[in-house]
Amino acid sequence: MRLLFLFLLAFNFSFSQVKLLSWNIENLGKSKSTETINYIAKTIKDYDVVAIQEVVAGYGGAQAVASLVDELNRMGSKWDYVVSNPTSSSAYKTERYAFLWKPSRVKKIGKAWLEQKYNLEIDREPYFCTFSYNKKEFTVVNFHAITKSKQPETEIKYFKNFPVEYPNLNLLFVGDFNCPQSHTVFNPWRKMNYVPAFVNQKTSLKKACKKNICLASEFDNIWFKRTSIELVESKVIHFYKYFDNLDLANKISDHIPVTISFNIK
Repeated sequence: MRLLFLFLLAFNFSFSQVKLLSWNIENLGKSKSTETINYIAKTIKDYDVVAIQEVVAGYGGAQAVASLVDELNRMGSKWDYVVSNPTSSSAYKTERYAFLWKPSRVKKIGKAWLEQKYNLEIDREPYFCTFSYNKKEFTVVNFHAITKSKQPETEIKYFKNFPVEYPNLNLLFVGDFNCPQSHTVFNPWRKMNYVPAFVNQKTSLKKACKKNICLASEFDNIWFKRTSIELVESKVIHFYKYFDNLDLANKISDHIPVTISFNIK
């Protein structure tokens, strides 16, 4: 009886949390096979909200997201989704973002939007979407920075303005920053009580494992305000370990998913 009570207690505690996953799925579009879409769906199906970066801007990107949601809907839970317009960048690689969520767990509030305030300074402007859970709201800011060689800190520096410009939103910044959390560009966030869910956690795949080291750089993360969000758990999904080599894993993505479970204070 006591074991049953502890099991139910643990189950209810887990169910009371929001489970958020962020994943840069490289070139999510028509190049992804049905088998690949199925594998991605199996990887993300246990989460409540999923933020995806690097959806192909041209034909095939939005369709791939729709196919992914169709696959998820066959796995036991109803899902909904929204895909952004292509980012406005002309100097770099334009892309789309996507949000997927379980309506039984969270409610989408209003419309998602590509933030235009700094679209000239930020090549792939971030995509905002607000959700409600237990009548408490949180807004996920989905972002894919320019590559390290192009100095992503030159555009990340503008992100310090968003908490000031949206003081009533409970912001979580997620995505591929192409920049480690230790960089000084994030110091203004830290002064505002924002903290990274991951420290010293590499998230991009190497071309080949060397001495069992398969991850290259500390790029993907989830930043949240610790006075508004209680972090219960943070973890990454080492999906590549289930493939014979990294060439096969890279057909899924060259990044691993990052995830958190959290409560809203």
